[in-house]
Amino acid sequence: MNPFRPYRFPRLPHEEWIRFRTARGRVLTMAASVLVTVSLGLLVAGGARSVCDTGEGSGPCPAPLQGPDGTAVRDKYYFVHQPLTGNGGITARVSDMTGQMRQPDAVPGVRNVKEGVVPWAKAGLLVRQSLTQGTPYAAVMITGGHGVRMQHDFTHDVAGGPVRGPMWLRLTRAGDTLTGYESGDGKTWTEVGTVKLTGLPETVEIGMFTTSPGALWEMAQAFAQATATFDRITLRGANGSWRRDDVGVKMKEDGKTPHHPGGVVESGDKLLITGGGDIGPATADGGLRADLTLIGGGVGLIPVLVVAVTFFTADHRRGPTRTGLAAKAVVIGAVAFVTGLVTSAVVVPVGLAMLRANQNPIQPITLGTELRVIVGYAVLTAAAAVLALGLAALVKRGVVAIGLAIALVVVPHLLATAGLGPWLLMITPAAGFAITQSVPTFAHVDVVPSLLGGYYPLPPWAGLAVTCGYAALALGAAIAVHRGKVPR
Repeated sequence: MNPFRPYRFPRLPHEEWIRFRTARGRVLTMAASVLVTVSLGLLVAGGARSVCDTGEGSGPCPAPLQGPDGTAVRDKYYFVHQPLTGNGGITARVSDMTGQMRQPDAVPGVRNVKEGVVPWAKAGLLVRQSLTQGTPYAAVMITGGHGVRMQHDFTHDVAGGPVRGPMWLRLTRAGDTLTGYESGDGKTWTEVGTVKLTGLPETVEIGMFTTSPGALWEMAQAFAQATATFDRITLRGANGSWRRDDVGVKMKEDGKTPHHPGGVVESGDKLLITGGGDIGPATADGGLRADLTLIGGGVGLIPVLVVAVTFFTADHRRGPTRTGLAAKAVVIGAVAFVTGLVTSAVVVPVGLAMLRANQNPIQPITLGTELRVIVGYAVLTAAAAVLALGLAALVKRGVVAIGLAIALVVVPHLLATAGLGPWLLMITPAAGFAITQSVPTFAHVDVVPSLLGGYYPLPPWAGLAVTCGYAALALGAAIAVHRGKVPR
């Protein structure tokens, strides 16, 4: 037995690195990966021009509205309210919710509006710091398809019970603490949730609201509006007159006519409140996202996969040992990581700078999130390369291994970008692209299931774990297959 054999592995990566860098074609192909991804990302960033109706004509879109924690938010609703000083509360029965939502036109040019409510249409009781958009709030509500909810500060959501007919709601304030309740009969009450809004002023606005996000089509969002009927309304701690505000309503190009206005109709002791918009995170319409700069990442991985496969097939007839195959994995993983890191470290900050220079609204992004996107893409690139190497060692046919790697990593990403088969990003190695997600998804916001709309079915680290799992499985299987090989 050779006493020096156990110490061979640390030298093998160096040998494999020499073998890699002396093959000029591999180095150039990895450089091509950087060039492809950066070029596509900067092409998109340089050509992006966001235009909005400002009430004075078309022009650059304003910066996204931000909530208390810096998240881009939507804050549009119809509010019937009055000031509340000190402690108190409001109780009301929401006896009905109807609505309208636009569907794809059956006849071109003829608006097709149907009766109905979208799942996240909301109607209920609201306490907020002020009518200024983006300020702290708490609300208890019924929804179009998700039962009773308690929500606050746009990003927080707690589920209550189902809605099976008229629902009684109650929202109370005690200092900074707000508590929401629900009841089916107005006698037996169940707490939905309690939140603390630190720094809530002595006088707040309390009342009833209705709003509705748009109806989702295949790749778009269209007009939707909800109308809720409130009755049995009682107030504690406030006895002023009701005020009516269409918070966040936008004007048409004439600057005077409201676009999809809300309203309220009094009918005896009932209030029929109509509103459109949303109170919640702005995932799709809160500005352009940092991960759009990596839109070419899927295509840019193809050269990396090709290099990883050929790194094995170029000399697989020598029969690499388990340690030899592991050394190849270390080298190709490290090279791919550096390739991905250079790519993302260039295209993400430069792309964001170009988007801002073109006066596009940008989704808020923290330094931590930007670093996670940059480094995460590098880890994804490394995992994809190791996966391709493992596949090459298993099938031992370069063309087949390249095709299989592309089918597993690149094709699902391209399909999901087009809004096709987004579920593939849960079960294939392409799940790792979730690590580039720069805007979080929220369970209480429906989005178009497309990467272009910021939709990833898995959280960032969970998606990356799927890709790394595939890579480890492929490499482990390949090492097991080569267990009996004689060392060179």
